[in-house]
Amino acid sequence: MSDRTVNKQVALVTGASSGIGKAVAEQLIKDGLIVYVAARRLEKMDDLKSLGAHPLKMDITVEEDVVNVVNTIRAEHGGIDVLVNNAGFGSYGSVEDTPIDDARYQFEVNLFGLAHLTQLALPDMREKKSGKIINISSIGGKIYTPLGAWYHATKHALEGWSDCLRLEVKQFGIDVVIIEPGLIKTEFGDVMLDPMLERSGNTAYATLTHKLAKATRASYEKNGGSPPSVISDVISRAVKSSSPKTRYAAGKFSTSLLFIRKWFSDRVFDKAIMSQVS
Repeated sequence: MSDRTVNKQVALVTGASSGIGKAVAEQLIKDGLIVYVAARRLEKMDDLKSLGAHPLKMDITVEEDVVNVVNTIRAEHGGIDVLVNNAGFGSYGSVEDTPIDDARYQFEVNLFGLAHLTQLALPDMREKKSGKIINISSIGGKIYTPLGAWYHATKHALEGWSDCLRLEVKQFGIDVVIIEPGLIKTEFGDVMLDPMLERSGNTAYATLTHKLAKATRASYEKNGGSPPSVISDVISRAVKSSSPKTRYAAGKFSTSLLFIRKWFSDRVFDKAIMSQVS
């Protein structure tokens, strides 16, 4: 509790074993926050521990893990000031080919687990009349792609959920911020492709699946994506701001794709997306 006396903010970053989560944790440590990091793979956060982070093992879909993380931080530092909900993954495959249990798990990780963690963190924030909840969505929360229905559904849901939460907790001095990354250099592409090919690579959707896999690989190889630091920099600014924006879009293609989606018709956007897999 001694850190509280010097007004250090306490942050929790989920999904901190790689990619955006790891970069965000590193940045918040540099910014002087007390940083807890959570992920299923503790050993993948040893580097963050060496920088001063406090690693905790957590599977976002396991209630006992989530409760233990919140209780640990509450006991040691009085609660969470900055919650960065980053844990998530992309499950791709056609709607028809994806088992409903797989679709449910996608929602458990990307929405319901996040929501439960937020519920547990909110009482301490309300008591202090301050706090920031930063939800890592995606430009995929505003756009759509073939074979990504379940993933996009979770991110579209997260956008709406976050908007409603923002209105509810504003009265308690709590900010809710949505981050919409574009193409970022992370494990996302690799994690997405193999299951997609397993589900739909030999079905009625095989042609589309293989074209999308080829286009995705080419996109990552040609464009490379933006480094995760692009997102960690944005989050750092939001944390420091007394009045952060409700949304921050950053990373390759984020601005252009969101512009087309906002100002052009569905049919135009459909053609733009499908031209990449033709």
